[in-house]
Formats: sequence, C-alpha cells, structure tokens
Amino acid sequence: MKDVALTDGDRRVVVVAVDKGEDAVAAINEVAERYDIRGARVTAVGVFESAELGYFDREKRDYLRIPVREQAEVLSLVGDIADHEGKALLHVHAVLGRRDGTTVGGHLLYGKVWPTLEVIITEVGASLIKRVDQETGLPLLTGEIQR
Repeated sequence: MKDVALTDGDRRVVVVAVDKGEDAVAAINEVAERYDIRGARVTAVGVFESAELGYFDREKRDYLRIPVREQAEVLSLVGDIADHEGKALLHVHAVLGRRDGTTVGGHLLYGKVWPTLEVIITEVGASLIKRVDQETGLPLLTGEIQR
C-alpha cells in the first residue's frame, strides 16, 4: 500500500493506493489509525479479486454474508470514518460490477484487491462520534462532533 497526505485548505486529504492481495478494509483502517483520522468521508474505485459484502438482518442483529467469489469492478465505494471508543471506525458500502454487467452491493466486510484500489479519504474538519445503538447493536453516528 502507498499513501500520501495532502492539504485542502484546513483539511487533510489522504490518497491511498491499496496493492494486489491486500484486504481493502484492513488497509483503510490502518491508514486511518496511522493518520489519526476520526472524521472523514471515504470514496474508492478499483477491482477486487474476491469480496464479502453484508446485508444487515435486523431480526438477527447481524450481517448476512454475501460472498463474491469472482473478480468484480468496484463501481462505487462510499462511507465514513468516525471515532468509536477512541479508535477509527470505517463504515463503507460498495457496489460491485460482475463480468456479465450485473451488480451486487452491500456493507463491505472484506475485499481482496487486484490489481488496485484507489481510495480518497477526505477529513470533514471534526471528529465524528459513533456509539452502539441498543436496538441494533451497531455503532451509529450520534450527531456529536469533537473539534
């Protein structure tokens, strides 16, 4: 993985090129921790060799796994990074394009990159706070910010 931090006014923009064979989720989390990012939006494009997406089952309070066992274009990857109990927490959704032109989408649990994933992390200027919601068990944005 290669990364560089740039400035856009008073905000950092971190550009990340995730390498072949790396897990996209782990790589983005690593960069967020290294740069101490606690409030940002995330976008990316690229290709996965394989992936696992999730669909949140509200009755089970867990993700139903959606395996993608083929190469798929990352048509859209969007989400955020926020502070959850003092650590950076990545939350991203992806729409993946299959060879036949069909798509599959959901919460990105894992994505094995091949040959690259180009990620843009743009700070929003404050730390966003997530806390576990008792009803769902998920860490959700609270609307609180920390400057």
